[in-house]
Amino acid sequence: MSRSSNRITMEVISNAVVYISEEMGIILRNTAYSPNIKDRLDHTCAILDPEGDLVAQAEHIPVHIGSMAIGVKNTLKYLEKVGDTLDGGDVVIVNDPYISGTHLNDITLLKPVYMKGRFIAIVANKAHHVDVGGAVPGSIGGDVRELIEEGIIIPPVKLYRKGRENREVRRLLEENVRTPSYFKGDLSAQIASLNVGEKRIIELADKYGIEKLEDAWDYILDYSEKYLITRIEELEISGRHSATDYLEHPGTGTLKIRASVAIKKKKINVDFSGTDDQVNYPINAVYGVTVAATSYSLKSVIDPDMPMNHGFLRRVSIKAPIGSIVNPIPPAPVSGGNVETSQRIADVIFKVLSKFLPERVPAASCGSMNNIMVGGINEDGSQWAFYETVGGGSGGRPGLDGVDGVHTNMTNTLNTPIEVLEREYPILFIEYSLRVDSGGPGKYRGGLGITRAFMLVSDEATLTIMTERNITKPWGLNGGEPGQPGNHFIMKEDGNKIMLPSKTTVILKKGDRVYINTPGGGGYGDPYERNLEMINKDLEEGKITTVYAKKHYFI
Repeated sequence: MSRSSNRITMEVISNAVVYISEEMGIILRNTAYSPNIKDRLDHTCAILDPEGDLVAQAEHIPVHIGSMAIGVKNTLKYLEKVGDTLDGGDVVIVNDPYISGTHLNDITLLKPVYMKGRFIAIVANKAHHVDVGGAVPGSIGGDVRELIEEGIIIPPVKLYRKGRENREVRRLLEENVRTPSYFKGDLSAQIASLNVGEKRIIELADKYGIEKLEDAWDYILDYSEKYLITRIEELEISGRHSATDYLEHPGTGTLKIRASVAIKKKKINVDFSGTDDQVNYPINAVYGVTVAATSYSLKSVIDPDMPMNHGFLRRVSIKAPIGSIVNPIPPAPVSGGNVETSQRIADVIFKVLSKFLPERVPAASCGSMNNIMVGGINEDGSQWAFYETVGGGSGGRPGLDGVDGVHTNMTNTLNTPIEVLEREYPILFIEYSLRVDSGGPGKYRGGLGITRAFMLVSDEATLTIMTERNITKPWGLNGGEPGQPGNHFIMKEDGNKIMLPSKTTVILKKGDRVYINTPGGGGYGDPYERNLEMINKDLEEGKITTVYAKKHYFI
């Protein structure tokens, strides 16, 4: 075979495995039970080589994808340590964040792919289960002090061994969650996804041969490594810059996240030295989350079209001090670190990169996934648990305003349709709108945040919110001003308004109305340079008021 025809084959296989990852995601979505997966698409699928190097991924959740590269390798090391192997027909389940790389709600399954007795690939997926036990419905947040309070911890164990299901393990897990019907259905959906991925990989190997498939793994990783080197050279980026951002802690004010990025000799070294120590509160981010947020930010700025796999990580070194909030030591709680600290890590890396490539970096986004968990007990004694994230404003950018009411950075989920939520849970939505005046002023303004409000119609429930940017505003760039921070409150039936901190757990009573007001994005560029037609359009569409316009755009 000629060199050119061989390269064409490699490209065909390379694109085929990306599509296989996407098809796995479609199967997972279509067969899932919970609104969080079938409607919000809170899941991720990937393909790895037998060594656990990520070779292909679907365009799903950034914090899942980036941590998959760490989690599968950690799982393989764990199995080796306990003297177990990956055999044909095995399915391994794991959610221990210090191994799998995110938080307990994210359950990872992986399955080895064998053909003619040869181990040729690993198919894997990660899905956010709405509840995995723990102190509060939804399993995220609450004033917990150690990991075990956040839910059931699953080390890497065989859910299937050589094709035979370990029913005892499955029953054990089902009895330790609040919503077993969702858990059963979503776990089965994950298994179905793996089975389809395995089938497609075998079909690919049968068509092109096992050797060609194995050659393709090396080709894919080498290509991404060379791609990154080329982009660094083309953009002529080098040197060292640092930046600091802050994470909100209900008890101690703010915590510092500091990052330095050094680009030299075709390598990128990221160092989080100077970041505050871990805390006894669930906002620590395990190393897998830190890798995911850092990789996402680097890729977004250097080249959004860059293929993402382990080849990228050959040229990127990420140092996170052990015992810090970006690389804690067990048993520190980490549920909120995956969803909120990840956003702050992304923000601080973007801020550093704005010093290297100012024309390629937007102002800060809303900076929060705005997590809402509500749950209670039904009349028949069964439990219900609801989880969703709420969008906000993205940052203004060179040449364009930020996007209004959108999920940003480390999340890539959809909103949950109100009709679905009202059908599934005892809640009634009373408002879903954009927050007027919440975007940061600038030549290109920040996107607007969201108001999402609902009323409890059952007797009692537990509400937990895990959010950010209630104290620290999303920063502007190049003269742009910050976006408005978030704020959240409960309106009681007697008219009493109870303000909520960014992270809290409270008891709701029937008729209580919960208002979640998410932050807007920061502005980009001098507000006085904003085009008059753009200002008038914002006024006409009700996105800003005349008071806002006079204050920020007219001298």
